[in-house]
Amino acid sequence: MYKNSKHTVLFPLLLAAGVVLGLVLGQYLGRNTTTSQLKGMLSRMALPDNKLSYTLSLIENQYVDSVSMDSLAEHVIPLLVKELDPHSVYIPAAEMQALNEPLEGEFDGIGVVFNMATDTVIVLNVIPQGPSDKAGVKAGDRIVEIGDSLVAGRKIPQNNVVKMLRGPRGTTVRLGLERQGISDLVEVEVVRGVIPIRSIESAFRIADGVGYVKLGQFARTTFDEFRKALASLRAEGVTKLIFDLRGNSGGFLDQAIAVANEFLHEGQLIVYTEDRRHEQLREYADGKGSAQDMEVVVLIDEGSASSSEILAGALQDNDRGTIIGRRSFGKGLVQRQIPYSDGSALRLTTARYYTPTGRSIQKPYTIGDDADYEEDLWNRYRNNEFFSADSIHFADSLKHTTLRLHRTVYGGGGIMPDVFVPLDTTQYTDYHRRLVAKGIIPQFALRYVDKNRADLKAQYPDAQKFIKEFTVTDEMLNNLVDAGKAEKVDFDKSQFAKSKEMLRTFVKAAIANDLFSTSAYFQIVNEQNDIYKEALSIINDDARYRKIISPRTEQTPEKKKKK
Repeated sequence: MYKNSKHTVLFPLLLAAGVVLGLVLGQYLGRNTTTSQLKGMLSRMALPDNKLSYTLSLIENQYVDSVSMDSLAEHVIPLLVKELDPHSVYIPAAEMQALNEPLEGEFDGIGVVFNMATDTVIVLNVIPQGPSDKAGVKAGDRIVEIGDSLVAGRKIPQNNVVKMLRGPRGTTVRLGLERQGISDLVEVEVVRGVIPIRSIESAFRIADGVGYVKLGQFARTTFDEFRKALASLRAEGVTKLIFDLRGNSGGFLDQAIAVANEFLHEGQLIVYTEDRRHEQLREYADGKGSAQDMEVVVLIDEGSASSSEILAGALQDNDRGTIIGRRSFGKGLVQRQIPYSDGSALRLTTARYYTPTGRSIQKPYTIGDDADYEEDLWNRYRNNEFFSADSIHFADSLKHTTLRLHRTVYGGGGIMPDVFVPLDTTQYTDYHRRLVAKGIIPQFALRYVDKNRADLKAQYPDAQKFIKEFTVTDEMLNNLVDAGKAEKVDFDKSQFAKSKEMLRTFVKAAIANDLFSTSAYFQIVNEQNDIYKEALSIINDDARYRKIISPRTEQTPEKKKKK
């Protein structure tokens, strides 16, 4: 099935990667015994029958001008890796921190959430008990000065402001703050500290017995976060869970395994991986999970990939819960990150993973053809797969049977949900998309909250009161239209009318996010989401929940009619 499984293709490429790795290491390790040994090894390898290493050796030793092999390697390695699968990638040193930071679950900084309103840095939220909170920074403060630098009124890029605020833990940064009601700048000194990055974006009790958890990615801290969130929901009487993995592109494999373990019984297979030598590593549940008795529905869509699919596949194959939404992305390749001495790294595919029934859910690809691979989701859209389960076809060779109830499931390109919910585009318009592309909605919400923060906090002291009582008025929407015009988004009356209620929902959610938290945001937007509403309907209907995961000979996912 996979063209890249043939050793005649993969082995020379991996050998070449090893040679280049050796060259790079030889350059970066300095002038020492190890370097000499590496150069000796490369000299022995640089024979005419090994074209790549031979060419690099000729350039290094005989080219008329001196050549930086470091710089050459920066060009060669990405080209080499590009000829492998779509998920093997070279990461330059300059990009490592930005890529790894969300997965590590923390960074060093001052502990504020801020946004830029035109040329002003506005503090939206202060992390409780974080460095800024301890120093006296408050939501609504404007950061005018950072250290000796004036940042207000200069249209400094937001990324540059982030770099100025962050720094090694224990170091101090002076902030000059403009605060409502105080004429002079408020000066504070903030001692930078460890700031957690939460992978769980939202966790709350929906109604009696039903809880909701939104997981954005599988970071190093995900399992600990999930266990704490689950314990908190349990304390509120939650016995059923909606677990939202939509848009979750994956992360650490071990974290997905640990979360799956919470739901499965002792001895149940979670996942296994298989490398080029056909050696397998199997992971089983240990029976110590705290959610083994919970009814669970898992929400997925075309943005759910990798570790998200491992979790969804483990629960589906073990007939543990219900999968709702649309077919997932289809990434079944495992990468190992191999560091270079200069801080860069190679993320190299070293194995494939399989769900408990033996499904490989990696969608097909052609070696070196990343463009076609990246077009897959667009092709699904054009082929009507986002709107009808009948448009999705699986070959009989991809058929598998679940382990307990013997239901039919398929591999070969993502996890197919038990209940298919089509994409609802009835309120989407070009006008709405232009507003989103320009960032008009969050900017409008930011200015509204900044202007009315004190009144809003007085009227809505908590998120639940805001969610129940606050209304986005027509006047506010007209102001949103004006904000769009100011950014050259031309008003379209008919399209505005079509998108009006969705715009009202997202403006309210954006205001709630700035005032309270992402949990408030998701509580509002979920009320208008078909996948979420379907999940809530199923988990509150015991008979329907049981029927979906009952034995059947063919996969016949429930279908929700397109609006």
